[in-house]
Amino acid sequence: MKTFLTSLSAKSAFRSHIQPSNHLRILRATYAMQHNVPSLNDKSLLKDQTYINGQWVGAKSGKTFEVHDPASGKLIGTMPEMDKEDTEAAIKAAADALPSFRQLTGRQRSKMLRKWYDLMIENADDIAKLITWENGKPIADAKGEVAYAANFFEWFSEEAPRVYGATIPATVAGNRVYTTKEAIGVCGLITPWNFPAAMITRKVGAALAAGCTVVAKSPGETPFTAAALAELAHRAGIPPGVVNIVTAMKNTAEVGSTITASNTVKKVSFTGSTGVGKLLMKQSSDTLKKLSFELGGNAPFIVFDDADLDVAVTGAIASKFRSSGQTCVCANRLYIQKGIYDDFAKAFTEKVKNFKVGSGYAEGVTHGPLIHDRAVNKVEAHVQDAIKQGGKVLVGGEKMPNLGSNYFQPTVIRDMTEKMVLAHDETFGPVAGLFPFDTEAEVVRQANDAEVGLAGYFFSKDVQRCFRVAEALEVGMVGINTGLISDPAAPFGGVKWSGFGREGSKYGIDEYMTIKMVTLGGMGQPLQGS
Repeated sequence: MKTFLTSLSAKSAFRSHIQPSNHLRILRATYAMQHNVPSLNDKSLLKDQTYINGQWVGAKSGKTFEVHDPASGKLIGTMPEMDKEDTEAAIKAAADALPSFRQLTGRQRSKMLRKWYDLMIENADDIAKLITWENGKPIADAKGEVAYAANFFEWFSEEAPRVYGATIPATVAGNRVYTTKEAIGVCGLITPWNFPAAMITRKVGAALAAGCTVVAKSPGETPFTAAALAELAHRAGIPPGVVNIVTAMKNTAEVGSTITASNTVKKVSFTGSTGVGKLLMKQSSDTLKKLSFELGGNAPFIVFDDADLDVAVTGAIASKFRSSGQTCVCANRLYIQKGIYDDFAKAFTEKVKNFKVGSGYAEGVTHGPLIHDRAVNKVEAHVQDAIKQGGKVLVGGEKMPNLGSNYFQPTVIRDMTEKMVLAHDETFGPVAGLFPFDTEAEVVRQANDAEVGLAGYFFSKDVQRCFRVAEALEVGMVGINTGLISDPAAPFGGVKWSGFGREGSKYGIDEYMTIKMVTLGGMGQPLQGS
């Protein structure tokens, strides 16, 4: 099927940075009105090709894949279905650009990232519209993601000039030891669909600040956001070959294996499922790449009797239902101490009843669709399993076919037990299961009874308990009396099967660098002429 975007692909004005003709503008406006396409202030941010070596290109095979609006199911457009040959071309472009880019000073790279940040802020509304269109999240959430994503460029623009080595006192008289930090080289970045802007900027910002060049595999479900970011990189003056975007849906595994098998690629950063992370780690073993993986989560959310109930409910809403529960750090298991269990369940449920589900562009909508029907089916399976084992649905619990195939009611289930599937599997959807508990020791044991360990949350007014429980939880990140922990200044990452390495913060840039040690001998001679 030829989409409107594809039919314009032969028009050079659509490919270039030249303003399109009046005829093309009229065609686009007409199509937008007929197909509920978001009206972009800058139409040139909507691309149907991808960006390699500073050029907008299609797949060498000519193949494309379709991208659909999860809210309506309607076709958004097509993007290149790239394969091994295309990926190798992107890797070569990154390798060719590396020698000159890594020789730039940190300050020079800083200015490029700052310009990219400024352009993101200037085009924030358009990028948010693209995110809502292909991801489905409400436009307010999408705008929040754009600000969050842009902040990684700002943060790493400030880190780039401040990469410091160290001087080390030697144990051998006359020796002097110092270290420098160097860019590791070409990096392969593989990102997910749930934050189509932020997951790219968090990786690319750190890599470029370090002096690396990148080949980024954008998610097949949300490639248009990545393409818009690439367009802004071009405008920011990022040199050709420094940022390369590979798109694929059917060939995702082939693209991933090409990146991991390449001896040119020295580092792979991946955000996604634990299963795929294990596969990429195996594939990377032959070339001994440096890896950083942010994988699956199953976050415990604990509310103790001494917590501020209103604060805890607000935190639970923010953590559990952000992006309809499709975040790796969202609360998956809500443990409520028995002394406030009923009060919490009532107050929490009343908040959820006030949600408005629908298209992300519709006024007043708080929660949009899930990304596809497979996600809906998984959520429904978790709900049905809980009901069969004695869980009581307080609100929601069903699909919403009147809205479309990708909608599921925001759901609260009480009287959960450790035998239920939701207790052990990440739901990645709008379902909050409430587990009662008696003691601190009991809930920490339950919270830690998971193969993964990404994030954990708890609410308490007891300062000693705050330190005690934070240290006992087996996770990489802890939120105390808050349901939102993401911050460009904070190191993001997990333990156990949630992966390794940290993104964002002052530690994020180190993931893209190596430490070189230099020893100078014979430096202990006395002053001449003495």
